[in-house]
Amino acid sequence: MKPILFIDFDGTLCRDRFWRSFEQNNSEKIQTAFRANKSKISDWMRGSYTSEEINNLISKETNIPFDNLWQVFVADCKSMRIDSEALNRIQNLRKYYHAILVTDNMDCFSRFTVPALNLDKYFDSIINSFNIKKRKDDNGGELFMQLANKFNSKIEYCILADDSKKTCGIFSKLGGESCLVRLEKPLSYWLEKIGNEKRN
Repeated sequence: MKPILFIDFDGTLCRDRFWRSFEQNNSEKIQTAFRANKSKISDWMRGSYTSEEINNLISKETNIPFDNLWQVFVADCKSMRIDSEALNRIQNLRKYYHAILVTDNMDCFSRFTVPALNLDKYFDSIINSFNIKKRKDDNGGELFMQLANKFNSKIEYCILADDSKKTCGIFSKLGGESCLVRLEKPLSYWLEKIGNEKRN
């Protein structure tokens, strides 16, 4: 029986933003419109909207032509920067753990980011809230329990690395070990720590 190493994406494995390649003026307009539609963004993560629909909404609110917006959006999704050291550490830890990328994310993640960055190569499974219509925090973190059962793992031996204090709190309450990712304690810090504990 292998336990599971759960890894979050946004803010944990990657810090890049959508539409980051626009010049500053347009970038600020886009981010303002994005933040102003918080409930729609949340629904997007649950599969209620597509990337095209959200880009269309942002286009109308910023007066940036849809085609320009879409082109940059897709390119930026495909070129998100990931800590290669962290990926190598995850690969090494797969001797001891099932590595599962579990993310509250959008269709663009599965459509553009995963294939462009070959993320399938580094994880035994990739779970995106858009595809399963469920977020990590739903129903007291039941997704983590479902995945532990699916992989025949005991939650008390599983580890989560996530930048969300709330999600880490929920995971700890389930009995698992949480690693709260911060600038001063990035993912690579926690992965090195986990690796050292396994080797000792």
